[in-house]
Amino acid sequence: MKQGSFDLAALMNRRILVMLPLGFASGLPLALTSGTLQAWLTVEGVDLKTIGIFTMVGLPYTLKFLWAPLMDRIVPPWLGRRRGWMVLTQLCVAIGLVLMAATNPTLHPGWLAAYAVLVAFLAASLDIVFDAYRTDTLHPHERGLGAAVWVNGYRIALLASGAGALVLADYVGWQMTYVMLAAVMVMGVGVVLVSPDPTVVGEAPKSLKEAVGAPLMEFFARPTAWGFLAVIVLYKLGDAFASALQTAFLIGGLGFSATDVGTVKGLGVFATLLGAFIGGLLMTRSGLVRSLLIFGGLQAVSNLGFVVLAVVGKNAAVLTAAIVIENVTGGMGTAAFVALVMSLCDPRYTATQFALLSSLEALGRVFAGRPSADIVGLVGWTQFFVLTVVVALPGLWAVWRVRHSIEPDQQGSVQTPALKPTVSSVSE
Repeated sequence: MKQGSFDLAALMNRRILVMLPLGFASGLPLALTSGTLQAWLTVEGVDLKTIGIFTMVGLPYTLKFLWAPLMDRIVPPWLGRRRGWMVLTQLCVAIGLVLMAATNPTLHPGWLAAYAVLVAFLAASLDIVFDAYRTDTLHPHERGLGAAVWVNGYRIALLASGAGALVLADYVGWQMTYVMLAAVMVMGVGVVLVSPDPTVVGEAPKSLKEAVGAPLMEFFARPTAWGFLAVIVLYKLGDAFASALQTAFLIGGLGFSATDVGTVKGLGVFATLLGAFIGGLLMTRSGLVRSLLIFGGLQAVSNLGFVVLAVVGKNAAVLTAAIVIENVTGGMGTAAFVALVMSLCDPRYTATQFALLSSLEALGRVFAGRPSADIVGLVGWTQFFVLTVVVALPGLWAVWRVRHSIEPDQQGSVQTPALKPTVSSVSE
């Protein structure tokens, strides 16, 4: 499909449709090893110091690039390199959740922590192979919409395993809640079984040494490799700074109650889903470069809503408008960004390259908190949010500098870079 064409019926094929349940399976374990687990521990009377230690359970999500090469190198004896790993890791996540459910947090907190780390490791591994499958399966013109559908499935899963699990636990208990969600993970295997084979099949690395080194060598052999890295690191940086202390600003800076903020942020989740879907649809007409520039500009300008809020003070209508606009534009930017990362992966090393690039993008979210606090202390909230708009500009400039490498065919379809003769394309 060329840039400028738009046919929703043609786009909603099996490759796109499976992205929703697969995205759901990808997002379901996250809250069960973080926020929902903390709620369980708190209800059971576990002391705060122990709960603080449990916050380290999510570490595998930030380190998943370390074992991603193994998932590129090893091909399971069933369903191929991507779908085979999807079935195996999804079943193992379900088993891990059952082990958590069978453990008493007050009597055996150590074992519960060990099982939670195991689930986080397996869930991070599931993310690795899911990302690779999505990249290898979606056609270039489908990546924006496919990423949007995936993000929506992921966000819905966060609601189900977060707020949904908390409500369910009041009725059936924590252990049964975890068992029921483990059963949902098992049911998700059926979706993998009916999912189409990858559209682009790359030859697996012949050794672990190749699986580790070749993805880096291939990427940095590209003339614009450093430009791509600049886009990856900078594109969402303004968003990262604006979000780092947002809750502290709303509650501590303006005096909103936790209920006020929680209610509006819940609305923001749905705004993100809408924004991602709108962004995915628009990308089928606009192409990737134009979408990155327009959506990135919108998500930068949306931070001005918090400037207005800082000026007018505690105002529910302005708060709602600021949160909704920020989340809609953020969802649009995320759809374009995920499509970009997919376009940068060589099919032979998709798991490793996607994990590395997505980890680089996460650096902004991880390290924005402390400098944000220092800046607020120096200039105040109003000027801080103005500066977040300025911080977003280098990412847009970086996109502009590498625009011809992102869309080399000038047709709005992103060509997977460095397709070697060892890669064969197959149709669904």
